[in-house]
Amino acid sequence: MTAIELSIAERRDKRALAHHLNAVVHVGAGGLTDPVVQAVDAALTAHELIKVKVHDDDRAVRAEMLATLAERLQAAAVQHIGKQLVLWRPAPDDAPAGPAEPRADRGAGPKVVKIIKFSKSGNHRPQVRKVKILGNQRVAAGGEIKRAKPRQASPKKRSLG
Repeated sequence: MTAIELSIAERRDKRALAHHLNAVVHVGAGGLTDPVVQAVDAALTAHELIKVKVHDDDRAVRAEMLATLAERLQAAAVQHIGKQLVLWRPAPDDAPAGPAEPRADRGAGPKVVKIIKFSKSGNHRPQVRKVKILGNQRVAAGGEIKRAKPRQASPKKRSLG
């Protein structure tokens, strides 16, 4: 098995995408055990781009772990910065591509929305409530739920003829 090689531009793009991510796998004192490799493999399958945090102070050991993970899991070693390792592997072909499209014969389904109201004085906790929003509803400013107005029939244009 070989690791995926990325061009400089691809690596830069992946680093930018991974910037805000948190580590999904932590490698402890036991090092790269089989369960750790399986966890990284599962995370790569689910997310494509992941961060792994290694709790070891030796930089050479961390670099070796990054190379080993990339090679064993057929992934690309994107970045090694501090104790964070960034890995990327493209999604498998049999994975569904994005969310399913809504049916054309129906509107959008209901969504659960969290509405937070803060106190005016700031001395009380904010009020949090979850509300189900239907396809013809929206949340207005202030947390009110409003329904869409029914469409008015447009006046027919007369042809001058």
